[in-house]
Amino acid sequence: MTTHRTPHDAPAIEATGLTRTFRAKNATVTAVDGLDLTVRTGEMVAFLGPNGAGKSTTLRMLTTLLPPTSGAARIGGFDVAREGRRVRGVIGYVGQGNGAGHWHHGRDELVGQARAHGMTTAQARARVDELTDALELDGVLDRKVATLSGGQRRRLDVALGLMHAPDVLFLDEPSTGLDPQNRANMQEQIRRMHRDSGATVVLTTHYLEEADALAERVVVIDHGRVIADDSARALKSGLGDRVTLDVASGDAPAVAARLAALAGHAPERSRDGRTLHARVPDGRAHVARLLADLAADGIVADGVTVVAPTLDDVFLSLTGRSLRDGARAASGSSPRLEEVAA
Repeated sequence: MTTHRTPHDAPAIEATGLTRTFRAKNATVTAVDGLDLTVRTGEMVAFLGPNGAGKSTTLRMLTTLLPPTSGAARIGGFDVAREGRRVRGVIGYVGQGNGAGHWHHGRDELVGQARAHGMTTAQARARVDELTDALELDGVLDRKVATLSGGQRRRLDVALGLMHAPDVLFLDEPSTGLDPQNRANMQEQIRRMHRDSGATVVLTTHYLEEADALAERVVVIDHGRVIADDSARALKSGLGDRVTLDVASGDAPAVAARLAALAGHAPERSRDGRTLHARVPDGRAHVARLLADLAADGIVADGVTVVAPTLDDVFLSLTGRSLRDGARAASGSSPRLEEVAA
């Protein structure tokens, strides 16, 4: 089933100065702070950031579940504040919680969702058959939701969001709580769905690997602000590979000078002076020449490693802290901003 309600020459999502504040403990807390965003039709974009960064609050505003404090946003050309009903007609939304009733059968939930969007019973059943194949739900839909595994429930949630073939699909932490195997399976389902449907997909995640594997574009959010917006490849390549050399202490000054020339900055040195670290653009391509030049001067490295940057390294360079550490710290806070929003 395919529908085309959004002009394909228009951005799927446009947000300008999108802001949301809350009152918490007699103080005003800014969850989203002047967010500007444009997403082209057909893109898959990941909002990456620690828990409490404002990702879910942003999605709730874009999906009309939460009114912005200020700023504006349009989905498929429709204003989220003034044309909420039309926005809801072109979007699908999969939240963090389970969307189906625990004691209902999955098939009934899907048919009911389709009927709520104006589909006939015959159309609804045909669409259920399509999604059963696409999301590997065979043998799942005729069971009560409460009996399903975590991975099966999340696939059912995604099916609920896709029943009316939305132009724009929002996925809020789609694989949170899944074990690694089910998380990888969910990512493959999302990738295939995006390829086959051509829908615009926006997902939030604090899993670095998920953003890296799925998204054509990564929007890094911290403290309610966009701090980076590019492809994962571009974000990482701008940081450079981490090159580590172990050398004799007497050779360290000469090696440090060579490494600084490649890196454009002085390398870090271990306390004993024998281990040098530096971020080197395209380090893998340069390290072989560096080692050859050192050998020509009679300097032999005792060890060398080249590690490609991760999105966590990008976050660390932008904020001075690890995204993984930020996610753990935020998950232990009480209350989270997204929970206050609800």
